[in-house]
Amino acid sequence: MQQSFIKIALDSWYSHINRTSKLLDSLTDEQLAAEVAPGRNTGIYLLGHLVAVHDALLPLLNIGSKLYPSLEEPFIKQPDKSGLAIPTAQELRTYWTEVNDALTLSFNLMNTDEWFQKHTSVSEEDFAINPLRNKLNVLLSRTTHLAYHFGQMAFLKK
Repeated sequence: MQQSFIKIALDSWYSHINRTSKLLDSLTDEQLAAEVAPGRNTGIYLLGHLVAVHDALLPLLNIGSKLYPSLEEPFIKQPDKSGLAIPTAQELRTYWTEVNDALTLSFNLMNTDEWFQKHTSVSEEDFAINPLRNKLNVLLSRTTHLAYHFGQMAFLKK
């Protein structure tokens, strides 16, 4: 039964990764530079944000170190248009692929029990009280996060 839950969660994750990758492939750099709505984030900021959040999954799930720790400041800690230097759209597209490939490799190596273990930002004591604070739950929340930002970036398609 647990394997079924994991398969459902991973299928959803990979489906959203693939949909987002296809959208990114269809958008020009100019489209990514546009705001998703007047006064809102740009597509390039949302892409950088998603890369930074996905990159943070590696240490959070205890499967590796961040590949691009320099993305945390401009894309997680700061809002869009903060004035900080950011990578180009092409660089972020490459980072998107590399981070998600690293996650895929790691996810494919994880066994059933590992998915139900605590993630690194929860203490042993808190995990004993609430074992739902596990790696699978993180994957589910990040899948929802990805779907939300995919919906925003879809407005860039004209």
